[in-house]
Amino acid sequence: MYDIAIIGSGPAGVAAAINAKVLNKNFIWLSGKPTSDKVARAELIKNYPGLPSVTGSELGWTFLNHTESMNIKLTQAVITGVYDLGDKFALLAGNKEYEAKTVILCVGVQAKKPYDGEEEFLGRGVSYCATCDGNLYKGKNIAVVATDKSFGHEIEYLCSLAAKVSVIPLYRDCTINCNNAEIIVKTPVKITGSTRAEKLWFKDGSLSVDGIFILRDAIAPSALMHGLEVVEGHIAVNRKMQTNIKGVFAAGDCTGKPYQYVKAAGEGNAAVYYAIEYLSENKV
Repeated sequence: MYDIAIIGSGPAGVAAAINAKVLNKNFIWLSGKPTSDKVARAELIKNYPGLPSVTGSELGWTFLNHTESMNIKLTQAVITGVYDLGDKFALLAGNKEYEAKTVILCVGVQAKKPYDGEEEFLGRGVSYCATCDGNLYKGKNIAVVATDKSFGHEIEYLCSLAAKVSVIPLYRDCTINCNNAEIIVKTPVKITGSTRAEKLWFKDGSLSVDGIFILRDAIAPSALMHGLEVVEGHIAVNRKMQTNIKGVFAAGDCTGKPYQYVKAAGEGNAAVYYAIEYLSENKV
């Protein structure tokens, strides 16, 4: 079991991982991607100390170079759930589970809000994890909303289980090598059902299915961890980066505006200090 689990590879996550390494803590650093897409796509950043007029790709390379030079390993995994077990936390990623005494959420913010009905039916026909829940839909009809082509292998895995897979790609040039898959180029707007999710709605109609998989890099904080206080889409924290759940901290864009790389890095750095303080005070 780790002292600290850090989720996210943006500036907050990078800073947290570096500080945890400097302070010689037993930690795990987790993210679906080695670098933040938001950082990589930035055209020009002029207010990051020591790096005047740096491009996003250059800043991302600098982050990677820094962590690699310190032998900090990123465990590439999409965390789909964080569970409070009382004396520790369990972090679920597909069929793998990690345990830690404290958690630092550096998960950024979603560009779009969850679909209407998404969180309501989570665990009741809506899933974020193909390998976790795919077996529940053997021989059934499912829909898969994917935000990036990197989820192609998960879609193919679902095709090997389901009778029919309707793929709704939110990106261009989607190709799926499955005989039982069809690609639907439409924009989802809501999910409805009775006791379970039954329909995925578009602007011009609906699709009846047995289950809906939503594959994206970022998961809304309110869906990621039950009971986490979220205000207007952001995780509520105090000056010590503490959330309302003891042992859980948050840093970066997920804690609110301003969405600035330097602000995120500072919060990630501070979150580690206060996580260590928590460990010491509670003798966890």
